[in-house]
This record gives sequence, structure tokens and C-alpha cells, in this order.
Amino acid sequence: MLGLGLLIIRLVIGLLFIGHGAQKLFGMFGGYGPKGTGGWMESVGIKPGVAMAVIAGLIELIGGTLFAIGLITPVAAILIALTMVGAIVKVHGPNGLWATSNGYEYPLVVLAVVIGIALTGAGAYSLDAVLF
Repeated sequence: MLGLGLLIIRLVIGLLFIGHGAQKLFGMFGGYGPKGTGGWMESVGIKPGVAMAVIAGLIELIGGTLFAIGLITPVAAILIALTMVGAIVKVHGPNGLWATSNGYEYPLVVLAVVIGIALTGAGAYSLDAVLF
């Protein structure tokens, strides 16, 4: 059952991050693409906006894919964790903890989940288990 539980966690987090990356890179799922996301990033002090939007989108897309399939899971977790630390520091941190105030509650939960999976391993239903 442990392997199945880890698979569910990895799929939910990984697929959501694939979606976040696709929003930034391609404007999918209601996203604004590199230009729109880049403009917003510049408005919160992340420059150059378009380049940073592309980098963040790639990190989320690659990290999410690797996390979902359980391949080099610690690296995938680090990629996702980097985006969450950035979100906390640059966007949500000043608003306090709770999501109701646009705080860092959600990024902190994701950060805890990916670090936990990195420390425990991806589980039996992962490419890490098959290959390593």
C-alpha cells in the first residue's frame, strides 16, 4: 500500500506542476504564456520577466514530469522545491501564512510533500524502483 500511496502523491503533485509549466510556457489551462507571465513577474520584481517565466515554466514542466513518473525523484523534488521557495519569498511570504490572504500556506504544503518524497523515495511504482 505504501507504493500506491506514494504513486498517488507523485501523480497529483507532478501532474499539477506539468500544468503550471504549460501555463507559463504555452498559455494552456488558462495560463498567460511567457509574455503574460513575464509581465506579471516583472511587476513583482522578477526580471527579466519573459526569460524568468520560461525558466520557471521549464523547471515546473520537467520537475513535474520527473516527479510524476518517479525518475530521479530527488532531483525532481529539488526542482519543484526551488519554485516553491521562490513563490514564498517573492510572492506569498509578505501576505502571511494563510491562503485566504494569498499567503504561503499552499507552497509550504507542496514544499513539505516534495521534500518528504525525496527523503523517503518514490516508492515501488516508480521508474526509480525499476531502474535503480
